Amino acid sequence: MKKHILYLTLPLLLASCANSKTPVEQIAMGEPIKPVRMVADTTEIYTTDYLPLLMAQNGQVADLDWIASERLEVILPAGHEALCSSAGVDACAPGQVLPEQMLLVNHDNNIQELVVFDSKEGVVVPVLPNKPVKPALVSEKYEDGRLTVRFTEAVANPRFMVLLQNLAVEDELWIANSDGSWTLRLSESRELAKCNKGRAFLRVYAEDDTYLYNDLLIPLQDGAPVTNVAQLNRHDDNAQVLYSLMIDRFENGNTANDRKLNSPEVLDIVDYQGGDFAGITKRINEGWFDELGITTLWISPITQNPWTAWGKYDFEQKPDGTFDNKFDPTKPYTKFSGYHGYWPIYITVLEQRFGTEAEFKAMLDAAHAHNMNVVLDYVANHMHIESPTLQEHPTWHTDSILPDGRRNFELWDEARLTTWFDVHIPTLDLEREEVCEPMTDSALYWLANYDLDGFRHDACKHIPLNYWRMLGQKMALRFPDRHIWMIGETYGDNQLIGSYVKTGMLPAQFDFNIYHTAIDVLGKPNQSMRRMAETIEASLASYGAHHTMGNISGNHDKCRFISLAGGAVRWDENDKRAGWTREVGVTADGDAAREEAAYKAAMLLEVINLTIPGVPCIYQGDEYGQAGANDPDNRQMMRFGGLTEREQAFRQEVQDLIRLRRNSMPLLYGDYIPVEATDSRLVFDRIYLGERVRVTIDLDSLSYSIE
Repeated sequence: MKKHILYLTLPLLLASCANSKTPVEQIAMGEPIKPVRMVADTTEIYTTDYLPLLMAQNGQVADLDWIASERLEVILPAGHEALCSSAGVDACAPGQVLPEQMLLVNHDNNIQELVVFDSKEGVVVPVLPNKPVKPALVSEKYEDGRLTVRFTEAVANPRFMVLLQNLAVEDELWIANSDGSWTLRLSESRELAKCNKGRAFLRVYAEDDTYLYNDLLIPLQDGAPVTNVAQLNRHDDNAQVLYSLMIDRFENGNTANDRKLNSPEVLDIVDYQGGDFAGITKRINEGWFDELGITTLWISPITQNPWTAWGKYDFEQKPDGTFDNKFDPTKPYTKFSGYHGYWPIYITVLEQRFGTEAEFKAMLDAAHAHNMNVVLDYVANHMHIESPTLQEHPTWHTDSILPDGRRNFELWDEARLTTWFDVHIPTLDLEREEVCEPMTDSALYWLANYDLDGFRHDACKHIPLNYWRMLGQKMALRFPDRHIWMIGETYGDNQLIGSYVKTGMLPAQFDFNIYHTAIDVLGKPNQSMRRMAETIEASLASYGAHHTMGNISGNHDKCRFISLAGGAVRWDENDKRAGWTREVGVTADGDAAREEAAYKAAMLLEVINLTIPGVPCIYQGDEYGQAGANDPDNRQMMRFGGLTEREQAFRQEVQDLIRLRRNSMPLLYGDYIPVEATDSRLVFDRIYLGERVRVTIDLDSLSYSIE
């Protein structure tokens, strides 16, 4: 075994302990399977995207069979027996290998069930039709074992599908009430007895001939709906509040591990500043995150980065011979250290400048003692050229020259699976199995050896789908009973982002389209809240009404929104260059009215993130309105004191909003129902079991109300 890369041995890939349940039984009571979303009457699917545990053990599961509903046809690749026909004939003989790909034909374009079963249990993969989605279904009440739901408008002859975990609830338990509502006699369900201990989830899908309606998600505790937030815990993904921090720029808790490059070619702003595991642990134990209301920490990458300087930023020379370098006008350029963590040379070794293994484990223990998760930023797309792995395997990366002779750098969309981010960080050729296998094993190393709660995956859209499918299968097999939440980074449209959001790949991604729409509408002139409403509803239609997509206030690759809103950084300028050349505040001229408006706009971004479905994510410093341009100006050292009165007030208001969200079942699990969208106003309700929270956002006055 090489020290610089981990190849997992067979025992590590096996389940951590013997499990008497069959794989189908494990799936039945496991995390809810994300539905197949038909994009046309006929849609191709990959089996492992929905059933990774079964595919990981393909050919080894006894008594396995499939069946589709009468009007859902399954077409298999050549060489496989017919899986089913339109008459619902069941399929593969026991012990056969399941196909990796199949075509689904939804003849009536209705909600359908694809069922897999063995001799003991059957589970449902929900199949949703290619219909427009309308947010108009709410949960009204739960009494005496009965759940009542209602449409907010007249719906003739609705059809329902109800799942408890991944078990189908009998259709005949529905009652149509005279007032137009519908009641599910849940306590009479045979499946409830299997889900009456601990946490389970009830899902309701509904349609009519024209529309697919928003799905309902109701968490259960010991067989009854959760009605009090005190029943929730840190593993309830929809209840998370995520905090993104860059380790080197957070807090220096142990000066003994400080090691700057101290190179004349590296400006101090892009050298190591001393932040470490000990600094994070200190703030956890002091209750700093508790006070703010954070439930999950997203920490920047922790693998060993190079000890030397790389990259280069050239400054422009001015007429007087100096350079537009605000830090040192005599220097024509700067190189960079790997303080951010995104240039791994050893992908299973801790960065020495961040601390020891004992300090990292102490940080994890402290977070869990404070009921917080820790999600690790993991880099799979590339390695640094100093990596011994690349030196030992010099052909493992993609080609830096395209067939037409052009350099393959920063072609984010044209060559998204092969393009390099820079000359010193070659993109790995993960479409090759011999590269993908050890890289997925190395990701599992961090889960196997540390009590982490999941990953934030870097540069997802630049990594081929076979990597995510291989990782999903290995995780399902290695950690079948461990709650692991992951979120990815993909810039693109909803279809591209959603292509990675599957049970066998990623539970969530950051919803950058919500962010970009929000900052445009809130920060630019002559915008309309109708656009915000349309983007929110498109997101819910794409990812589900109760997704855990990340709604960000900003990140380490973005200009601080408050500086855009205040005009300190122009929308049409190079926002990285702005931070190199001048001091960036909230406004360019100190205008008090413009500064006040900028703080109000920044607060409305927090309001949107903390009240719509999804997981709100606060980038360090945004909770007090930190100003700044783009990288590296958006990576200033965290400030724990010396805040202005306005910054203190902003932080307090964010803290109050987080507290409101975390204490409201409607804001955590409520159904999103649009009420009003005009050029100046956005109004929506969040409704959970009849309890309503109404959110009003006014663009003209930059004000809001939550009641």
